[in-house]
Amino acid sequence: MRRPLLVRLLPLLRALPPRRLGSLRGQLLRWLIVPLVALVALNAVSLYRDALDAADIAYDRSLLASTRALAERVSVRDGKVVADVPYVALDSFETDTLGRIYYRVGGLKGETVSGYDDLPPVPKNVARSELYPALVRFYHADYNGEPVRIAALLQPVYDDSMRGIALIQVGETLDARRALSRRILVNTLLRQALLVLAVATLVWFAVRLVLQPLMRLKQEVETREVADLSDVDETLVHREVRPLVAAMNGTMARMQTLIASQRRFIADASHQLRTPLTVLKTQAELALRENDPAAMRAIVRSIAATTDNTVHLANRLLTLARIEHGSGSAPAVPVSLAALAQQVGLELALPAVQKDVDLALEADGGGDTTVLGQALLLHELLSNLADNAVHYTPPGGSVLLRVRRLGDEVLLEVEDSGPGIDEAEYDKVFMPFYRAQAGLETNPGGTGLGLAIVRDIANLHGARVDMGRADGGSGLKVSVSFAAAPCASSNEPAPVAVPLPGIV
Repeated sequence: MRRPLLVRLLPLLRALPPRRLGSLRGQLLRWLIVPLVALVALNAVSLYRDALDAADIAYDRSLLASTRALAERVSVRDGKVVADVPYVALDSFETDTLGRIYYRVGGLKGETVSGYDDLPPVPKNVARSELYPALVRFYHADYNGEPVRIAALLQPVYDDSMRGIALIQVGETLDARRALSRRILVNTLLRQALLVLAVATLVWFAVRLVLQPLMRLKQEVETREVADLSDVDETLVHREVRPLVAAMNGTMARMQTLIASQRRFIADASHQLRTPLTVLKTQAELALRENDPAAMRAIVRSIAATTDNTVHLANRLLTLARIEHGSGSAPAVPVSLAALAQQVGLELALPAVQKDVDLALEADGGGDTTVLGQALLLHELLSNLADNAVHYTPPGGSVLLRVRRLGDEVLLEVEDSGPGIDEAEYDKVFMPFYRAQAGLETNPGGTGLGLAIVRDIANLHGARVDMGRADGGSGLKVSVSFAAAPCASSNEPAPVAVPLPGIV
């Protein structure tokens, strides 16, 4: 079955670029004046027709009066119908100042008694007029090449020898009626045009007056300084426009927050990068002045280590910036945290083996641990937690990655046997560049950005991050609670740990 044409055209219409909006004042004037002109035109047509009907009634009444005056002069003599019309009356009938008038008096058998015998007869379908107490019919016809209006009156006539009905017809050319119609039309159009002009002028001034608050708002926004993002006063505009001003204020508040965050990030980044860059410059100058090859190699190794730390810091800063200023626009997809934890465990297997740290994974079925999110950011979150655990766990210690389903939540836990963090510092360690006291002693080369990145990724996914002591009493356990994906299934097998060195 073929689809309707409109249904087939809808995708094409939606693909068209939106029409650019013009002037608000112009649109208001068009939507007010154009319908007003249409209504006035309809009113003018209605008034014109009513005036014509009133004119026709007036002229028909005059025409009927002439017909009755002529009928009074019709009588029966010697068995014949006669019309006693003086020459003066004939002249007045034949010539009128407003047009020509024609008449005819018909006998009992339809013969012409007086007047114009070729005057058009009464049509058969013309009904008697109900407006007057007389047997009269009005109709239009053409006579001598001119349109005429004719009144046909049936007049009873009788004497002692006979009685019957005589037909008296009086016709009038439409010159007078047309002149009156033109006057009515011109007067009507003139008055309606003056009315439209007056209303348009009032509407123009009213629209201009009503839009003045918007113009003041526009002027205030245009004259503001570039750095001025303070709220706009909502009382400057009407109540209907205040939601728009409130939305503008909300947007500027978010811009202020974004700019403040960017400024803070730039200040922190410049402060954190200044120290390693200064160290690099000092090491390079020492290498240039050193003549001993062994000492120069030692300095170069130090430069390489400092460069690695600087690159690591720069990468963490870029990751933090990407999360704060752009990652929220990517679409969320189903991600298995169990499979992701297995992947991160495999990536950290070699560093764990090199440090003699037991790395273990406990995970429920892959479908049970599915969440909605961005796989790349979730991988970054899990990598930061696991990498921190490996770094801060001493040799011979253990790190456990645990993923499990608890009701409508998926719980990710990273537990280590390191020095842990003092409870007073649980909230502070999520601040960028903050280093816990135990972390400074165990890993002095850290950046202090790992947990800040974890917090931002968790907030982006609507997850909750909690800290506490490990189950063994020593070490740290970080828990991240995610909302489970609606379509998560428990039929998929759990991604069990792969038997590689360093992974249990």
